[in-house]
Amino acid sequence: MIGSVLEYAALGWASCPGARPLQGGPRACSCDRVGCPDPGAHPLSRAWQMQATADPALLSHWWQRDPEANVILPTGRVFDVFDVPAAAGLTALASMDSAGSATGPVAANGDRVLFYVATRNIAEDEDEWWSCPLDFGPATIDEMPGLRWHCRDSYVLAPPSTLPAGRATSWLRPPDGRPLPDPLRVLDTLADVCE
Repeated sequence: MIGSVLEYAALGWASCPGARPLQGGPRACSCDRVGCPDPGAHPLSRAWQMQATADPALLSHWWQRDPEANVILPTGRVFDVFDVPAAAGLTALASMDSAGSATGPVAANGDRVLFYVATRNIAEDEDEWWSCPLDFGPATIDEMPGLRWHCRDSYVLAPPSTLPAGRATSWLRPPDGRPLPDPLRVLDTLADVCE
């Protein structure tokens, strides 16, 4: 994990340690919360927003203490993430490829596909910013199976984190340091396929 975490830091992407799923049942999680609703898919600390960093020394320290910790990336800082059902995401990806559109980084996360885009959190005045109504935490996946926009105050589980079924999240298109795509252009394609 630490290799990926340091690669994210080199891109200027902050991260923090996440819980990981454990053997012993569908709700077994390293957070020790009885009946954890999101095993292995949430930050370890409640202070994750303040804790997340791109400091390689601190990141190395955290993952030396817990080398199997999942990787949490806060959204709304450098990037936002569109999170869609896998079938819609793969259709959108194929559509963008055939149109010659830049997709930016795209990850597979179980039955979801995540599109990393430039953040819209650019308000000059902090008081003018508000969370997008499409911004749902990972806990609401079962309740909101369509399109979700992870922006400020949200996070995503990043590759190569482990999912509860034992599979790992993975990059379909890894980040390569190029500018992230305009979210409204990507949203256009995703909205079409998610209808």
